[in-house]
Amino acid sequence: MPRLLLTLLLALVAITPARAMESAAVSSRHDTVTLVSSTNAVSPGHPFRVGLYFQLQPGWHTYWRNPGDAGQPPRLTLSLPSGVTAGAVAWPTPQRIAEGPVMTYAYTGNVLLPVTVTPTAATAPLTIRAHATWLACKQICVPEQGDFRLDLPSGAVTPSPQAPLFAAHDSAMPRPSPWTTRVASDGTLSVRGPELDPGSVAAAWFIPQRSGEIEDDAPQHLSVRDGGFSLALTLAKGVNPTAGLPGIISVRDRAGLQTNATINAAPGPLPESGMPPLAQVLAFAFLGGLILNLMPCVFPVLAMKAVALAKGAARGRAHAHALSYTAGVLVTFAALGGALLAARAAGAAAGWGFQFASPAFVSAMAWLLFAVGLNLSGVFQVGSALTGAGSGLASRDGHVGSFFTGLLAVLVATPCTAPFMGIAVAAGLAAPPAVTMLVFVVMGLGLATPYLALAALPGLARIAPQPGPWMDVLKQALAFPMYGAAAWLLWVVSQEAGSEGVLGTAAGFVLLGFAGWVIGVSQHEPARNRRFGQAVAAAALLTALAVLSGIVVAPGTPAVAGATENAQAFTPARLAVLRREGRPVFVNMTAAWCVTCLVNERVAIATAAVQQAFAAHHVAYLKGDWTRQDPAISAYLHANGRDGVPLYIYYPPHDGRPEVLPQILTGNEVLAEVDKG
Repeated sequence: MPRLLLTLLLALVAITPARAMESAAVSSRHDTVTLVSSTNAVSPGHPFRVGLYFQLQPGWHTYWRNPGDAGQPPRLTLSLPSGVTAGAVAWPTPQRIAEGPVMTYAYTGNVLLPVTVTPTAATAPLTIRAHATWLACKQICVPEQGDFRLDLPSGAVTPSPQAPLFAAHDSAMPRPSPWTTRVASDGTLSVRGPELDPGSVAAAWFIPQRSGEIEDDAPQHLSVRDGGFSLALTLAKGVNPTAGLPGIISVRDRAGLQTNATINAAPGPLPESGMPPLAQVLAFAFLGGLILNLMPCVFPVLAMKAVALAKGAARGRAHAHALSYTAGVLVTFAALGGALLAARAAGAAAGWGFQFASPAFVSAMAWLLFAVGLNLSGVFQVGSALTGAGSGLASRDGHVGSFFTGLLAVLVATPCTAPFMGIAVAAGLAAPPAVTMLVFVVMGLGLATPYLALAALPGLARIAPQPGPWMDVLKQALAFPMYGAAAWLLWVVSQEAGSEGVLGTAAGFVLLGFAGWVIGVSQHEPARNRRFGQAVAAAALLTALAVLSGIVVAPGTPAVAGATENAQAFTPARLAVLRREGRPVFVNMTAAWCVTCLVNERVAIATAAVQQAFAAHHVAYLKGDWTRQDPAISAYLHANGRDGVPLYIYYPPHDGRPEVLPQILTGNEVLAEVDKG
C-alpha cells in the first residue's frame, strides 16, 4: 500500500508542468530526473527538504543504497552557501529485483530521494546546486548524470506544489522496528513481537543495509511461530554476524498489507517459544496418519488391503504380509519427506501433495491404478512365470507385492489431508531435517497401524474363510475401485493440462491395455512366443512413456477447482480490499486433486442453506485453486500454519478475528460462524 500510494502521488505530480520549486529536467529515453523542494521559500532555522526525483520509464530501474549483487546507488552532491547544512539521503524501501542469476535492490516507476537542508543564516534567495550520477537499468545498464539548480526565495515557509512527493515518500519509508530481532551464526534471522501471531504473517523477506553480508540471490525460507517468525538467510562466505545485521525486514500479512521496518539484528539465536513440543507434533502426526485411512481418496487403498489381507490370512502369513506392507508405507513416507525437504532447499514452495501439481505425475498415477485394475481383472498375471522356480521365490514375490501395495497406498492417499495432519506437517517442515523425517515416518506408522493390528489379531487365521473361488471373484470386483480412481485422476489432468493432457492420458490407457493384453495372452505360450509378447508390450510401454513426457501444464490460468457461480478467485489483494470494506469473507483453499476438498465443498459449502446464508449476510466467498501450487496460495497456507489443502477461514465483518474451520467440514459449522456476525 505505501508503494502504491507513492506511485499514484508521484504520477499525479509527474503530469503537471515544472514549477518554480522544480529544477530543469535531465531527460533520456530511460528516465526524467529533476531536483524538487518541499517548500516555496526558506527561513533561517526552519529545515526543509530537497530531493532527486526520478521518473523511470516502464521496465527500467535504478538502485538502492545497497544495490545487491550488481549495480551502483545514485550519488547526490549538493553545493550550498555558507551557513546552510544538509543531511544524508533518506532512502525509501526498495524492491527485490532478480536480474538473471543475481538479486538486486532497486526502484521502479517514480521515486524521490530527499535530503534535509537547514539554513542557519539569512539567505535571500537560497541557490542550491546539485550534481548527481546514477544508473538506469533494464536489460542493460546506462550510466547517467546531471547538474541541477533551485533558486528559493526567503520568506514564510509554505508547502510547494511538489510537497505531495515528500508526503508519499514518507509513507514508503521503513518505520523503526517494534520487534525483537536476532541473527544466529548459521544465518537464521529470528523476529518476535506481540503483533506477529501465526495468522498475521503470509510472507517476509530481508534486505541487508550493507553489501557482502548475505547471499542476496539465495532463498529466504520462512518459518512461522507463535509470536513471530524466522528467515533462513545464507550468509556470505566468511561472514559471522558478530556485529549484528542491519537492514529492512518486510512483512506481508494475509490480508495483503505490507509493513517495512528497519532492524539491526543482534548476534545470537532467539529461543523458539512457539514450536509445539515434539511429543505433541508426533502425536498429531500419528493421529493424522491413522485418520487418513478414513479419507475418501483412500478407498482404492482399502480395496488393495483387503486383497492382501485375505491372501495373507489364507496362506497363514498375515503377520509377514502386514510387515511388508508397513515397510512399503514407511519407506514411501520417508521418501516424500525427503523430496519435500529437497524441494524447499531448492527454493520451491512445496507442501503436502506437492507431486500432484505435475500433470505428468498425475497421468502416471492414473496409468498405474489402471494397470493394477487390469491385473485384478485377470488380463495379465504378475509373477506367474516364477511359479515353477520354487516356493521360496514365490514367497518373495508375495512380500514384494505387499511392499508395493504399501507404496501405492501412500501415493494414492496424498491428495487427502486428515485432521491433525496440517499442524504436524507444518511443524515438521519448520523443524530440523531429522525431526521432519521423524514426523513423516510416524505419520506413515499411523496409516499402517490398522492393518498391522488386524493382522496381529490372534484369531484372524481361525475366522478367515478358507481359500476358494470366492477369492477370484473378490479380486476381480476390487478392480473397479482402481478404474474409478484412474477416471478421477483423468479429470485432475483435465484441470492441469487441458484437453491435450486428457488426450495423452487416454492414449496411455489404450497403450497400457494393449500391453497388458499382449502379456496376458502370451504368458502361457512357449518361451519364444512369450519373448515376442514381452517385446511388443515393452514397445507399447515405451510409447506410453514418450506420450507422458509431452503432458505438461497447459498455458493460462485454470478454472477454480469445483467453482460455484458465487465464488471469486482468491488473491491477497482481493482479500485486503474486502477486509478494508468491512465485509465478512469466507476463504476456501482447495485443489482439483484433493478429494477431501471436493467432498467438503459438495456437502458443506455448495448447499442451498450455506449459499443463502452467504447472500443474506453479504459474505464474500473467495476460492484459492492450489491445483498447480500457486506461490501466493502457498504463502497464505504457510501463514496459517498449513502445508496442504483444504484450509477454510472465516473473516467476520469489521476486522473481526479470523476463525480457522475444521478440515472435515459440515454445513452447520459454516452456518454457525456466519450467524455469529
